[in-house]
Amino acid sequence: MTPKLAFWLRRAGMYVLLTAIALVFVGPFLILLSAAFKPAGQAVFSFPPDVIPRPPVLTWVKEAWTTIPYPTYLLNSVVYVGVMVPVYIIVSALCAYPLAQMNFRGKNLIFFAILSTMFLPGEVMLLPRFLVVSQLGLADTYAGVILPGLLSAFGIFLLRQTFAGVPREVIDAARTDGCHELRIFWHVMLPAARPTLAILGIFGFISVWNSFIWPMVVLKDSAMYPIALGISYLAGVTGTDVRSLAAGTVISILPVVIFFMIMQRHVLEGMRGAVKG
Repeated sequence: MTPKLAFWLRRAGMYVLLTAIALVFVGPFLILLSAAFKPAGQAVFSFPPDVIPRPPVLTWVKEAWTTIPYPTYLLNSVVYVGVMVPVYIIVSALCAYPLAQMNFRGKNLIFFAILSTMFLPGEVMLLPRFLVVSQLGLADTYAGVILPGLLSAFGIFLLRQTFAGVPREVIDAARTDGCHELRIFWHVMLPAARPTLAILGIFGFISVWNSFIWPMVVLKDSAMYPIALGISYLAGVTGTDVRSLAAGTVISILPVVIFFMIMQRHVLEGMRGAVKG
């Protein structure tokens, strides 16, 4: 076997393996997508899978849209994302900057205390959070959903590590030029952490958009449900109607896919920066 032939065989084997892995991850989504557009006479589940609707119909999309107050749930999720994600990023950055670039007593203790909360399962914090929110009179309100999600140990950790990688000489030079800490934070640290901020924004968007357990615990009024909880409500209304449920799920996934496609360039920049670091 010639070296050139061996090279092409290895490359072909690599592409076959990658295609198989991609099908494992993309396959369920393709089945879901096809179920949302299949006519009533075409089987949803079959073997081998038949993922091509014959012909494609919008009946189930219309049914999912009208069976429940779908536009209200979408608007609620947009409000939650629009408020929580920017504030979450700003608060995480403000907490991370002093932990990375300032010297004060107990800094490491505070950082490790924050870091330790990352190892707690989210379910453990449900009851304490609900008790606090109830005592504040915020149960069954938009604020009750939003406030507990404005701070995250993961965001602080990620940005603290990024800020710690900014050369100390740059900070000292800015201080020598008369910049105060807030100006250094805004004009030096945040631009340097732009890829990390983008990654954090994507994680925050996906987390808030898919939030289910906490809104289910704190909300009673279905008019304030986010889209993930609305899909659960749709499942209860439609019962065994798989097509309508698939259509509602596809609609809820589209904003996440679009947002990720817009922001993926920043994700790749952040990954390259992490590898170089």
